[in-house]
Amino acid sequence: MSKKLVALFFAIVMLLFAGVSAAELKIGYVQVDKILKEAPQTAESGKKLEREFSPRSLELDKLQSNIRAIETGLDKEALTLSAAERRKKEREISNLKVEFGRKQRELREDINLRKNEELSSLQDRINKAVKQVAETENYDLVVYGGVAYASHKIDLTDKVLTLLGKK
Repeated sequence: MSKKLVALFFAIVMLLFAGVSAAELKIGYVQVDKILKEAPQTAESGKKLEREFSPRSLELDKLQSNIRAIETGLDKEALTLSAAERRKKEREISNLKVEFGRKQRELREDINLRKNEELSSLQDRINKAVKQVAETENYDLVVYGGVAYASHKIDLTDKVLTLLGKK
């Protein structure tokens, strides 16, 4: 985070809590990257995506094997094939490679789209868990990553993970 944004952030915090003494102010910190790595929902999401896209991935593997088999056959038969037959096989290989590339690109795009959907859902759950911990323990301010230093005393990450079901 740039120095100007950090300065602006702390200026806003100071303005918001100008009437509150330092002793009354309760601040917490959450390591979102740690939560994203360790939350059980992250692993569940990965397994769900794998189940969802494995049939298409297997189809791509079969198509790639088919292309290799045709290429190998063409190499073996190159001397015995007529020029027209060779061109036909080369065209077939070329068409299959184009189809493979298209299907591979579509799969990658679909996976990325679903990963983003799953991540958004997980972020919503994390935000709700953070809010619940903050309200339950009467925190005035809870900040996410981008903090230069946060004492372990104000780190709420493990409490949020517990609420998400990790511990």
